[in-house]
Amino acid sequence: MDPTTQALLSALVGALVAGGAVLAWHVSDRQQRQVTAPVQPLLPDGVATVLSVLRSSAVVVDSSEVVLKASAPAYALGLVRGTRLVSDDLAEMVRQVRRDGQIRETELQLNRPGVPARYVSARVAPLGSRLVLALVEDRTRERRVEEVRRDFVANVSHELKTPVGAIRLLADAMEDAADDPEAVKRFAARMLTESDRLGKLVQQIIQLSRLQTDDPLDEPVPVDLDEVIATAVDTSAMAAEDRRIHVLVGGVPGVQVYGNEKQVTAAVSNLVSNAVSYSEPDSTVVVTTRVDDGSVDISVVDQGIGIPAEELDRIFERFYRVDPARHRSTGGTGLGLSIVKHVAATHGGEVRVWSAEGQGSTFTLTLPQHFGEETSPEGPGTTEPSTPTATTSTEGATVAPLEQEEGP
Repeated sequence: MDPTTQALLSALVGALVAGGAVLAWHVSDRQQRQVTAPVQPLLPDGVATVLSVLRSSAVVVDSSEVVLKASAPAYALGLVRGTRLVSDDLAEMVRQVRRDGQIRETELQLNRPGVPARYVSARVAPLGSRLVLALVEDRTRERRVEEVRRDFVANVSHELKTPVGAIRLLADAMEDAADDPEAVKRFAARMLTESDRLGKLVQQIIQLSRLQTDDPLDEPVPVDLDEVIATAVDTSAMAAEDRRIHVLVGGVPGVQVYGNEKQVTAAVSNLVSNAVSYSEPDSTVVVTTRVDDGSVDISVVDQGIGIPAEELDRIFERFYRVDPARHRSTGGTGLGLSIVKHVAATHGGEVRVWSAEGQGSTFTLTLPQHFGEETSPEGPGTTEPSTPTATTSTEGATVAPLEQEEGP
């Protein structure tokens, strides 16, 4: 082999070795730069299926605090955003359980901007060696019910203490004034007033308790509104007469609603009683009925002191009083309108109010109409007669019903 050929072969071999080295270097560099995708731990068999049917909020978190799986209620409750837990307290519980493997339970409060706080109970437990399972139950409703119950007991205790204390003081005063017949007579009359107030309060507490536990539509019956209104007016007749208040009844006669007669009577009686109590002497209270598209409106209109606009949203709360001093003088309990609201709700109806200070108030109780054999949705009982029927006031005079438009 001549020197030229030998040199050419040597150069070719050198080039091949150099090219192989460069290629090997590129392959090695690429392998070093390539990022290996993390291996996600797999959920144990059946866990995903169980989570999908749970009513509770369930979340599975891995060792990197990444949410691997969450049930639909967990997203609805706002526990998870993306792949992270929203609650710092819940995330801390998960870390503690991962460290020591001990099951933990606690009560948490979830706060989100623009959303009312929610109260939950959380139970966190290890799921295998690397995963943690958190089960969360929404207890907001139970918490609110418990708060309402505590407030109710506190309010009842306070309201009962007032007349009981008054009766005790009056009894002591009567004992000290045993030699003064006029003073004894005056104290005795006051004791009767306080005892009547106490009896009314207890009666309404029992009535409200029954409304909250009974379903009046289990055994509904046709209720004659003419009889209901007559009973309500008669119940307030003495109070109206003492204050020289005329109670007028008008509207569509012979109308029936479907429900519980005692509860409907209690609701209308409370509306009439409130109207009489808060009307000025020598004024008028009007009770009317109107039928509209399968519903019956029972409206009670007074010419009383009216209700401030800022108080209208709260007047149906239990024991809420717009004017506490006025309630003391009239013997009000603060439960009447709450009873009306419950009766309306349990009968599938509603109660509305329009009022303006110094102009009076209009309370309207709406209930589903009952269609008897002589009344059908297209029958004569469904439209208000063009000529109002004559009605009777508490003093027995025959008068025509007053017309007053209900405000917005």
